[in-house]
Amino acid sequence: MGLSSLNPFSSSSSSTTTTPSTPKPSADGAFIAPDRTSRAKCYEARDAFFHCLDKNGILDAIKDQEKARQGCGDVEKAFGRDCAGSWVTYFKQRRVMEWKKQQTLNKIEAEGGWVPEGAATPAASQPQMPK
Repeated sequence: MGLSSLNPFSSSSSSTTTTPSTPKPSADGAFIAPDRTSRAKCYEARDAFFHCLDKNGILDAIKDQEKARQGCGDVEKAFGRDCAGSWVTYFKQRRVMEWKKQQTLNKIEAEGGWVPEGAATPAASQPQMPK
């Protein structure tokens, strides 16, 4: 999704860290929920970042933060810019959780166990980690 305009291999030599965006408050102080266009932009940035992580063999962008920044710094900045900070954290944690869930389901199946239909996460959304 739009990876041709992003360079996942460039790295920034600067030590500045980007702070993930936060929702904008309305006139009454409540936060404004992102609209459909903003969510789509966030999902595209997330997918580009996760694709870069996959290409660099990184599963956990929180635990392997330095490695993720080196391999996917510009893409990660776009992800932080286009998504609310809480969403960025949530998506990074969910990526690891979904991978662990799929590994558990694979193990159950390999041991002859039964996995309910629909329990597995679609393969297209799974991180492609080396075995």
